[in-house]
Amino acid sequence: MEECISVFDMLKIGVGPSSSHTLGPWRAAERFLTELQTEHLFDKITRVKVDLYGSLSLTGKGHATDLAIMLGLSGQDPEYIPVQDIAGIIKNIEETNEINLGNKISIPFYFLQDIVFNKNFLPFHANGLTFTAYLMDDTEYTSTFYSIGGGFVVKEERVNAKKKLAIKCAFPFPIQNAEELLHYTITQNKSISEIVYANEISMRPEAEVHSELMRIWNTMLECLYIGCHSEGILPGGLNVRRRAFDMHQGLIGLANYNNPQEWLETIRKTEVKFRQILKWVSCFALATNEVNAALGRVVTAPTNGSAGVIPAVLMYYLVIENHEAGEKEIKQFLMVAGEIGSIFKKGSTISAAMGGCQAEIGVSSAMAAAALCEVMGGTPDQVLMAAEIAMEHHLGLTCDPIGGLVQIPCIERNTMGAIKAINAAELAMETDAKNAKVPLDKVIDTMWQTAKDMNSKYKETSEGGLAVAVNMADC
Repeated sequence: MEECISVFDMLKIGVGPSSSHTLGPWRAAERFLTELQTEHLFDKITRVKVDLYGSLSLTGKGHATDLAIMLGLSGQDPEYIPVQDIAGIIKNIEETNEINLGNKISIPFYFLQDIVFNKNFLPFHANGLTFTAYLMDDTEYTSTFYSIGGGFVVKEERVNAKKKLAIKCAFPFPIQNAEELLHYTITQNKSISEIVYANEISMRPEAEVHSELMRIWNTMLECLYIGCHSEGILPGGLNVRRRAFDMHQGLIGLANYNNPQEWLETIRKTEVKFRQILKWVSCFALATNEVNAALGRVVTAPTNGSAGVIPAVLMYYLVIENHEAGEKEIKQFLMVAGEIGSIFKKGSTISAAMGGCQAEIGVSSAMAAAALCEVMGGTPDQVLMAAEIAMEHHLGLTCDPIGGLVQIPCIERNTMGAIKAINAAELAMETDAKNAKVPLDKVIDTMWQTAKDMNSKYKETSEGGLAVAVNMADC
């Protein structure tokens, strides 16, 4: 039996700047609290310590890993917490040297001592973290988690157990790779989105699938709107100035609108020459990832560092390509994107700490290319070809953030990934897929081999590439 990965696993609502270094540790802290409650240890805790390892430690400060852990231990939910409350919660912990564990009991917490950054790597995965609860009877309870990309969190013993006991999958069309997906489309005479939809409604009511897909899109749209209407300097010390605001002002002019949907309709009326299209797509991608870098709410797609590609390409389709498109096409786009992302996760990785930026921007570009190809009328084999083209031209892309921040080169890379996705979809649409030389599954295999061969300096450690070529002081 194959592992079931839902669209809603691949497209998660959370807080920036990183899915593997912010959202993952946050979720790990939540799971640790659940373990403590299950073991009836909550009332016996005197202190909690957290050890970060490998990539989580090396770039944790820039990715707000320590803040995410404090928020998680405080019982806050990244999907629903008002982002404007984050600074106040963190400030209170730092000033009082106390944390309200699980929003239930207050214990001493000295964040400079109780969150430990260890540069050594745990053997199982580059993103490891261990929680230790010290109890009144002088015993300890420890639990180790691994943030494996895209906000997914696992424990080593659970993963090892999978090797012996396959996960039961309730999907009517369980999919492990692109070949299986294409087979279903042929035998069932369905599009990729129709296959995905059948799987999704086997898990939850149709009304819920609809509402959750639209909640994802509305979160993306709000993020785009906020990013295009926010100016200033991004936090973190690099003094990166937001660019989406100025770019947007130059494109939108003096138009009047009052909310994100009116804004979308207004953009549909603007000039659409090639240069303007490039600027709009870049503006959308910049806007999303500037919000992400400022600890705003984004949709992990499939990661936070690559969160701008899919909304930028979907917005391009809505405001440039098809002014009549609405909820039907939005849901179709998101379902295809989510399925392609899940195939990459199963066959390779969506973690930059494991595979470099090809695992983030490369995968998001492939997801967006495939989704755009289907809503533009591409056949299932053309859709898979679009994903293959997009990834083929991201192979080997390194992850080398300056200062460990999801800013340089991460924000700009989203614009490149979005443009490549559009180009890949167009190339696939103009090609007879029967003549394709490289199937998607072969590119996914190649990506994984490339990831294994890649020097660890280029896997989200800030120990190579731009991260060492450009110093924080230079900025």
